[in-house]
Amino acid sequence: MKHWIIAMALTLSGAGIASADPIQGLWKTQEDDGAYAHVQIAPCGEAYCGTITRTFNSDGEYQSPNIGKQLVRNMKPAGNGRYEGKVWRPSNDKVYIGKIDLNGNSMKLAGCVAGGLICAKQSWARVK
Repeated sequence: MKHWIIAMALTLSGAGIASADPIQGLWKTQEDDGAYAHVQIAPCGEAYCGTITRTFNSDGEYQSPNIGKQLVRNMKPAGNGRYEGKVWRPSNDKVYIGKIDLNGNSMKLAGCVAGGLICAKQSWARVK
Protein backbone atom coordinates (compact mmCIF):
# COMPACT_ATOMS: atom_id res chain seq x y z
CA MET A 1 0.00 0.00 0.00
CA LYS A 2 2.83 2.37 0.85
CA HIS A 3 4.43 1.86 -2.59
CA TRP A 4 1.10 2.47 -4.32
CA ILE A 5 0.67 5.81 -2.51
CA ILE A 6 4.20 6.92 -3.42
CA ALA A 7 3.69 5.90 -7.06
CA MET A 8 0.38 7.76 -7.23
CA ALA A 9 1.91 10.89 -5.67
CA LEU A 10 4.75 10.87 -8.20
CA THR A 11 2.30 10.40 -11.07
CA LEU A 12 0.08 13.24 -9.91
CA SER A 13 2.98 15.59 -9.30
CA GLY A 14 4.13 15.14 -12.91
CA ALA A 15 0.62 15.47 -14.36
CA GLY A 16 0.69 19.27 -14.26
CA ILE A 17 4.02 19.54 -16.01
CA ALA A 18 3.64 20.20 -19.72
CA SER A 19 6.34 20.99 -22.21
CA ALA A 20 6.66 24.65 -23.09
CA ASP A 21 5.01 25.81 -26.29
CA PRO A 22 7.58 26.95 -28.90
CA ILE A 23 6.22 30.51 -28.80
CA GLN A 24 7.10 30.90 -25.12
CA GLY A 25 10.21 32.88 -24.34
CA LEU A 26 11.87 36.26 -24.72
CA TRP A 27 11.61 37.94 -28.13
CA LYS A 28 13.22 41.07 -29.66
CA THR A 29 10.81 43.13 -31.75
CA GLN A 30 11.69 44.75 -35.03
CA GLU A 31 12.44 48.45 -34.72
CA ASP A 32 9.28 50.57 -35.00
CA ASP A 33 9.28 54.36 -34.83
CA GLY A 34 12.95 54.37 -33.79
CA ALA A 35 12.66 51.91 -30.90
CA TYR A 36 12.43 48.20 -30.19
CA ALA A 37 11.56 46.07 -27.20
CA HIS A 38 12.07 42.73 -25.52
CA VAL A 39 8.76 40.93 -25.12
CA GLN A 40 8.24 37.96 -22.79
CA ILE A 41 5.64 35.56 -24.21
CA ALA A 42 4.01 33.27 -21.66
CA PRO A 43 0.70 31.46 -21.11
CA CYS A 44 -2.30 33.59 -20.17
CA GLY A 45 -5.28 31.38 -19.62
CA GLU A 46 -5.69 29.13 -22.65
CA ALA A 47 -3.73 31.50 -24.89
CA TYR A 48 -0.34 33.28 -24.95
CA CYS A 49 0.37 36.91 -24.15
CA GLY A 50 3.51 38.98 -24.61
CA THR A 51 4.53 41.65 -22.13
CA ILE A 52 7.13 44.35 -22.79
CA THR A 53 10.04 43.82 -20.38
CA ARG A 54 12.74 46.17 -21.75
CA THR A 55 12.86 48.98 -24.32
CA PHE A 56 15.67 50.36 -26.47
CA ASN A 57 16.27 53.28 -28.82
CA SER A 58 19.31 54.72 -30.61
CA ASP A 59 20.77 55.83 -27.26
CA GLY A 60 20.44 52.35 -25.71
CA GLU A 61 18.07 50.99 -23.09
CA TYR A 62 15.53 53.42 -21.71
CA GLN A 63 12.54 53.29 -19.34
CA SER A 64 9.54 53.49 -21.64
CA PRO A 65 6.11 53.98 -20.06
CA ASN A 66 5.12 50.86 -22.06
CA ILE A 67 7.20 48.48 -19.93
CA GLY A 68 4.84 45.99 -18.33
CA LYS A 69 2.12 46.41 -20.95
CA GLN A 70 0.82 43.58 -23.13
CA LEU A 71 1.84 43.86 -26.76
CA VAL A 72 0.68 40.35 -27.78
CA ARG A 73 -2.79 39.47 -26.52
CA ASN A 74 -4.70 36.20 -26.38
CA MET A 75 -2.72 34.42 -29.12
CA LYS A 76 -4.08 30.93 -29.62
CA PRO A 77 -2.39 28.17 -31.60
CA ALA A 78 -3.99 27.68 -35.04
CA GLY A 79 -1.73 24.81 -36.19
CA ASN A 80 1.51 24.57 -38.18
CA GLY A 81 3.33 27.26 -36.14
CA ARG A 82 0.54 29.78 -36.60
CA TYR A 83 -1.18 31.75 -33.86
CA GLU A 84 -4.14 34.12 -33.93
CA GLY A 85 -5.16 36.81 -31.46
CA LYS A 86 -4.60 40.54 -31.03
CA VAL A 87 -1.60 42.88 -31.06
CA TRP A 88 -1.24 46.36 -29.62
CA ARG A 89 0.88 49.02 -31.32
CA PRO A 90 2.19 51.44 -28.69
CA SER A 91 2.97 54.28 -31.10
CA ASN A 92 -0.71 54.82 -31.96
CA ASP A 93 -2.33 52.99 -29.01
CA LYS A 94 -4.43 50.78 -31.31
CA VAL A 95 -5.22 47.07 -31.07
CA TYR A 96 -5.24 45.03 -34.26
CA ILE A 97 -6.12 41.51 -35.36
CA GLY A 98 -2.89 39.62 -34.70
CA LYS A 99 -1.27 36.76 -36.55
CA ILE A 100 2.01 35.01 -35.84
CA ASP A 101 3.93 32.62 -38.07
CA LEU A 102 6.58 30.92 -35.94
CA ASN A 103 9.66 29.33 -37.47
CA GLY A 104 12.20 28.17 -34.89
CA ASN A 105 13.88 31.22 -33.36
CA SER A 106 12.15 33.75 -35.60
CA MET A 107 8.58 34.82 -36.08
CA LYS A 108 6.58 37.03 -38.38
CA LEU A 109 4.03 39.03 -36.42
CA ALA A 110 1.26 40.83 -38.29
CA GLY A 111 -1.22 43.45 -37.17
CA CYS A 112 -4.21 43.48 -39.50
CA VAL A 113 -7.32 45.50 -40.31
CA ALA A 114 -10.27 44.90 -42.66
CA GLY A 115 -10.91 41.44 -41.26
CA GLY A 116 -7.26 40.45 -41.72
CA LEU A 117 -6.98 41.47 -45.38
CA ILE A 118 -4.54 44.36 -44.88
CA CYS A 119 -1.59 43.63 -42.59
CA ALA A 120 1.61 45.32 -41.46
CA LYS A 121 4.31 42.77 -40.56
CA GLN A 122 7.35 42.65 -38.34
CA SER A 123 10.09 40.08 -37.94
CA TRP A 124 10.99 39.16 -34.37
CA ALA A 125 13.97 37.14 -33.15
CA ARG A 126 14.25 35.00 -30.04
CA VAL A 127 16.61 36.46 -27.43
CA LYS A 128 19.07 33.81 -26.27
